[in-house]
Amino acid sequence: MNQMKVMDEKEIKKLEELDKKYFLHPTSSLKQQQEKGPKFIFTEGNGIYLRDVHGEQYIDALASLWNVNIGHGRKELGEVASQQMAKLAYSSAFNNLSHEPVIRLSEKLASLTPGDLNVFFYTSGGSESNDTAFKLVRHYWKLKGLPEKKKIIGLDRGYHGVTVAASSATAIRQFQEMAPGKAPDFLHAVPHKTNCELGDKNDPDYARSIRGIVEREGAETIAAVIMEPVQGAGGIHIAPDGYFEAVRQLCDEFGILMIADEVICGFGRTGQMFGVDNWNVIPDVMSMAKGITSGYIQLGAVGITERLRDDLAKVSNDVLFHGFTYSGHPTACAVALKNIEILEKENLVEHTKQMESVLAKGFNYLEEQHSIVAKSRTKGLLGAFELLADRENGIPFAPEKTVAPLLVEECFNRKLIVRPVTYGGTNIIAMSPPLVMTKEEIETMITIFDEAIKAIKKTIL
Repeated sequence: MNQMKVMDEKEIKKLEELDKKYFLHPTSSLKQQQEKGPKFIFTEGNGIYLRDVHGEQYIDALASLWNVNIGHGRKELGEVASQQMAKLAYSSAFNNLSHEPVIRLSEKLASLTPGDLNVFFYTSGGSESNDTAFKLVRHYWKLKGLPEKKKIIGLDRGYHGVTVAASSATAIRQFQEMAPGKAPDFLHAVPHKTNCELGDKNDPDYARSIRGIVEREGAETIAAVIMEPVQGAGGIHIAPDGYFEAVRQLCDEFGILMIADEVICGFGRTGQMFGVDNWNVIPDVMSMAKGITSGYIQLGAVGITERLRDDLAKVSNDVLFHGFTYSGHPTACAVALKNIEILEKENLVEHTKQMESVLAKGFNYLEEQHSIVAKSRTKGLLGAFELLADRENGIPFAPEKTVAPLLVEECFNRKLIVRPVTYGGTNIIAMSPPLVMTKEEIETMITIFDEAIKAIKKTIL
């Protein structure tokens, strides 16, 4: 990272006060902000690192928000954005208008997505992509003469965004309770019960499985099932082998569409281009965002199969009354194309798969050294471990000990940014570093975890 002049303390203090006065932060504690101001004010980034106004450098082991896949400071993306803005910064895609970047990006995505997921609608982010997926599948069944097929089944601890519909699909209580008025026709199943989805009625969770819900509600009312290949914000929960195949089989059996939420998992995060590529499954609909541009500009997408597009074209005699001002934004599409070019040119998907074993080895070391570390898991460069008071018996720490936030704070003190997941009384430490992270940098991160865990053990044990 280039040498930078450290900001004057008076200027820093002024920025902190302006932040408190004028900025309402997303998914943050308003009380904490008003009392203490912003936790960090970052000024630049390079690779896996961020630097703040004090000149301190941090390992960004979250890729900021699961999205800076190619790493910070890639000038190529700024250059291509500048070139596109000078040529055609924006043009609407409404009323069948088009432009070259959106056409080229659609062609490129079709070469990457599995099966015949070859048709794309564009949004500005993941919540919009999932909202769009819900509307498209309901629109599809309506035009097919089945308007009652409108219910969407998600999984407990699944996260699908924060718009009204997306937060209704999200099965994390805090997001649903933020504002009254949950959207109707969203249901949630117990996750990753392969035997249940295959029809094992002896399983005690059968009634709350996807199959159990379909049988109770009636397949004629179910439009789609939505799942993340790896649950991200819910705590990095990885489905067992065979689960997605079982759900695909169930959807085909009952005439239900399958939506894969690839907002976090897509574009190399799991060591494959898309999360579903880890299993032998082709969804009917795929939601994308985040890694499509590595966060350098806002863009999301929804892929649908050619079969769905062709069916809709046959039965539709009216305008598709859905679209965003920035659907297919030419500058964002140009940036996405360059981002994907870098992913491929630098073999970052393959590199991520190779780094999975390094990260897993590091987590195993932490479990060997610390009896409070448990249930570590990795998929590509998505990783997590849990903190338990009694690992042998699976006993959690008392909530008032706030163990995961304490550990994250110790990591911050050692210049490492990771995320605590405490929904439902869990103490999960989650991470998703930029895909450019090296073996040596992973080992540095594990050393910091080791030191931070030693520090909190003195407090909590």
